[in-house]
Amino acid sequence: MSNTIYLGYNFKVDPLQPATEILIAELGYAGFESFVETGEGVTAYIQKEEWNENILEDIYILNSDEFKITFDFNEIEQTNWNEEWEKNFNPIIVDDLVSVRAPFHEKPDTKFDLIIEPKMSFGTGHHETTHMMIQHILRNDFKNKSVLDMGCGTGVLAILAEKVGATKLDAIDIDNWCYLNSIENVERNDCSNISVYEGDVTLLEGKKYDSIIANINRNILLSDIGSYAKCLNPNGTLFLSGFYEEDIPIIVEECNKHMLKLNETIQKGKWVSLKFIN
Repeated sequence: MSNTIYLGYNFKVDPLQPATEILIAELGYAGFESFVETGEGVTAYIQKEEWNENILEDIYILNSDEFKITFDFNEIEQTNWNEEWEKNFNPIIVDDLVSVRAPFHEKPDTKFDLIIEPKMSFGTGHHETTHMMIQHILRNDFKNKSVLDMGCGTGVLAILAEKVGATKLDAIDIDNWCYLNSIENVERNDCSNISVYEGDVTLLEGKKYDSIIANINRNILLSDIGSYAKCLNPNGTLFLSGFYEEDIPIIVEECNKHMLKLNETIQKGKWVSLKFIN
């Protein structure tokens, strides 16, 4: 297992809303990948290798006169992450159909019950982008489809796609921790049709899918959309998230270059998720 080091920033926010939501959005844009809301604000996590001393320079809300925000930060070994998220990870329910919970939470009365142990991986459903991708999966037909979950994080989206009927799924993440965590979660949810791989877009050479799910950051999406388009079967669907409303034009422009047409938009806060068809 790779020994990735994370930095945890503990923000105290007064008043909590809407400042916490804005802060999470701005931090996500700056490269922070996991967030745990607390009674006093939010704890945000970023890989040390992605960090620099000016990382908070463009977090404009920190300079706002409307809110009082203080913070401290420290290094966190992956092995300590269980304790962190167990203290703060609450179950969520999406559209009264899907629950995303930890193994120690009580089983809710939902059609789809996903048990996710996120550790240091992104994708518990709490972040707006994961929440919207879950909504896309619920609204679209995945029955007997082949599916790619690119940047799978915890594997939660691939797991749900199998639960709603997908029969052949690949889940890929470049991060070793996410790769190992996805394997654990796939087994934990008794999924038998998901293959998990560690790597990037180069693994897609010669692959074909009916649907592709990619919840990554904007720059990676812009770089990889062409590869996704080549992998889509006729009448295929591409679901993208991980970017803001103001990024829609540049994402649409890149998709249009590859004969992908915008079909549906979901928005939650400042974040958006788009469905394209070929």
